[in-house]
Amino acid sequence: MSTDRTWEPAIGEAELARLTRDMDEAHRATLPVMRESARELADQIRVTGQAELARRRFLLGAGGVAAALTLAACSSSKDVKDPAPSSPAGTMPGSASASGRYTGDLQVVALATALENQAVGAYQATLDAAKAGKLGTVPPAVATFVTTAMAQHADHAKAWNAVLTGAGLPAITDVPLSNQPETLAALGKATSVGDVAKLALDLEDQAAQTYLFATYNVTSPAGIATAASIAPVEAMHAAVLNYVLGQYPVPDDFLPTDKAASPTLLTV
Repeated sequence: MSTDRTWEPAIGEAELARLTRDMDEAHRATLPVMRESARELADQIRVTGQAELARRRFLLGAGGVAAALTLAACSSSKDVKDPAPSSPAGTMPGSASASGRYTGDLQVVALATALENQAVGAYQATLDAAKAGKLGTVPPAVATFVTTAMAQHADHAKAWNAVLTGAGLPAITDVPLSNQPETLAALGKATSVGDVAKLALDLEDQAAQTYLFATYNVTSPAGIATAASIAPVEAMHAAVLNYVLGQYPVPDDFLPTDKAASPTLLTV
C-alpha cells in the first residue's frame, strides 16, 4: 500500500463533482426500471416455484396411487406402510435447498446482493478511516463521490433483497463471500485515498462485469432486465475512479467479463 498521505485526485475537484452529479442522475433515471424489473423477477420466481411444486405434488400423488396398486397386487401383508412423502423444497428450481443454499437464478441474485453489500461496507470503511485521520487529507469532492456511490450500492442491494424476500427467502444483510476477509485486510492496510480508490475500482469492475455476465446466464427475462439496468451505473462508478486515479478509461465496444465474480464465492 502507498504511504503518500498527501495524495490528490488526478482530476480537479470541480470535474469530480460534475462526474459524481452525472453518475447520480444516471442512477436515479434507472431506479424505476430497476425496481419494476426486480418486482417482476420476484413474481416470476414465485410463480415458477408454485408451478413446480404443484407439478411435483401431482407426480407424487400419481406415483403413490400406482405404488399402492402394485403393493396390493403383489402382497397380502396387512402391515405394509405408505411410502414416506418427499419434500419438493430441496430440489425446486429457483428456490433454496434444505441446506439453505441458493440455486438457479436465485444464486445469481444472492451473489449480486452480497457484492452490493461488500461495496457498501468498503465505502463505509473508507469514510470511517477518513474520519479517523487514517487516510491523510481527503478532498471534499472525493468524500461526496464515496457517499454517493455507497448510497447507490445500497439501493441496488435493497432491490435484490426484495427479490429474495419476495421468493420467501431471508434477505442478505452481510457479506457471505469467501473473499471478504481479504478485502477487509486490504482496506485495513490502506493509508491514503489513492489506496482505497484502487480497491474500490477492483470491486466496481467486478460488480459491473458480474452483471454483464448475468445478462446472458440468468434465465428469467426480468432478471436480465434488472442486471442490465444496474450494470451501467456500476460501470460509471469504475469510470469515475479510473479518472480519479489518472487511468483514463479507453473506450471499448465490449465490456470484458474476466473479473466477473463466480457464484462459488458465496458462502451461503
